[in-house]
Amino acid sequence: MTATASTLDPMGPLLRRWQVEALRCYDRAAARDFLVTATPGAGKTTFALTLAARLLSQRIVQRVIVVVPTDHLRGQWADAAARLGLWLDPDLPNSIGPVRDGTHGYVATYAQVATKPMLHRSRSEAKSTLIIMDEIHHAGDGLTWGEGLREAFDPAKRRLALSGTPFRTKADERIPFVRYEEDDDEVRSLADYAYSYGDALADGVVRPVVFAAYTGVSRWMNDAGDAFAATLGSGTKRDEDKAWRTALSPTGRWVPHVIAAVDERVQAQRAAGIEDAAGIILANDQETARAYAAIAEKVTGQAPAVVLSEDSDASVRLSAFTHGTTRLVICVRMISEGVDIPRATTLGYLCSARTPLFFAQAVGRVVRARGGQESASVYLPAVRPLLALAAEMEAVRNSVIRVQPKDGHDMEPEIERLEGSGEGWTALDADAQFAHVLTSGRAITAAALDVDDDAADYLGLPGLLSPEDMATVLAARDAKLRRHIEAVADEPVMTSSTWRDSAGIRKDIHRMVSVLAAKSGRPHSQVHAEIRQAVPGPPTSVADYDVLVARHDYLLVRVA
Repeated sequence: MTATASTLDPMGPLLRRWQVEALRCYDRAAARDFLVTATPGAGKTTFALTLAARLLSQRIVQRVIVVVPTDHLRGQWADAAARLGLWLDPDLPNSIGPVRDGTHGYVATYAQVATKPMLHRSRSEAKSTLIIMDEIHHAGDGLTWGEGLREAFDPAKRRLALSGTPFRTKADERIPFVRYEEDDDEVRSLADYAYSYGDALADGVVRPVVFAAYTGVSRWMNDAGDAFAATLGSGTKRDEDKAWRTALSPTGRWVPHVIAAVDERVQAQRAAGIEDAAGIILANDQETARAYAAIAEKVTGQAPAVVLSEDSDASVRLSAFTHGTTRLVICVRMISEGVDIPRATTLGYLCSARTPLFFAQAVGRVVRARGGQESASVYLPAVRPLLALAAEMEAVRNSVIRVQPKDGHDMEPEIERLEGSGEGWTALDADAQFAHVLTSGRAITAAALDVDDDAADYLGLPGLLSPEDMATVLAARDAKLRRHIEAVADEPVMTSSTWRDSAGIRKDIHRMVSVLAAKSGRPHSQVHAEIRQAVPGPPTSVADYDVLVARHDYLLVRVA
């Protein structure tokens, strides 16, 4: 069917209150540029496409171009547009000059626009055009994306910018087509219409969130072979960062424990009536994500979906998970902003990203409401940076978020380099233990309450359990999870005394390797390779007690 303005429904779908208010605000402003900041899950896509349909119907514009951060979102926007009778081409490449006949426009990525800005400029000048810029905070002037965006769409008739959060940026890195107010060496964006998480929660547009924090003792070793231990959420920042990184290592017990807890939560929600409930596990990088997937299959009995941006079929896998029945998905980049998975109710925040922007967007993946009896759960390390961000959301406070520009233009989250995460530092082990539930900015530990199994099945559903009850249920299930993790482990869990013995043996091994290296004039790596050939097994940094003893005995003969 050829797309014409007469085929559109200018009234659009049944709109939420805020969307109607935002449309009225847009009409009153009658401005060329308009910025909407609306909390993730509120329905920015529906608002934008309804506005596009109205402007086309009124013949104010004749074409619509949507710009998004990732390829997967191109199809998602096109599908959403089709439901409104708006035909947007999600596959128009830069190699084809004209916009295809029979469409109202197309969807492109910021990277596409930055690569050939003059091509997109000519397309937007050929007809009066509305430009919709999704997650506009990615287009800082300090990046090629922003420069290309300005060059391509400066002459456009109308521009609508969307963001899931307010944002700050440096004064010399302003985002195109956004108004600002000055604030020292930074500038703050000025939204023409804002809709916060608090507003959405009050309207029932988003799910209420329960944050479950998990602590535990982490153990690591430095390059000198010295062993250290610290509890998540305690000690100096340096110790906390090392404990955090160690906990996230797939070689320890913290990750299996928390993944099992996330899966149990998903299964409890399914039993309570959310039949398609699903969980998202966020990892730091692709290698770790694959390791987490193997762990998830072992502790849950079901292989999770794995969605990695480097995979050519990532969008297909994500779509299959979105519409499927698999309980968990493991990912790094693909589920950060804009991706719509309504059935996802639980998030395992198993990464070290600590920027407010990424945290809010990640939590936003599980808050989209479908009914009045659904809630969202977020499982996270009990470390101060994340607890502070969770407390801000729980207190329903609007936070101003600074955009951190970066080289490269993929959707990799800003993973801060935690202290002690480089060479010469090795994660040994970490155990996990439920710490508390965070609600309304308060940390609530388990209370001595009698919560039966039937009530436990409804954990987190509004009005059925108090925060104290939730904490009690999670703490009661925590011991069962620990026994389950130990039962499915390939090897016996290392005891405290064995761990200390192993740490001492590792230190002796490192010392003897140094002696042999000095005697032979060879690098340490060659000596370690010789040892592994003589005594097969994993690297000494992660080898078990028996392998360490055998290597220690082998070295004693060599250095004698």
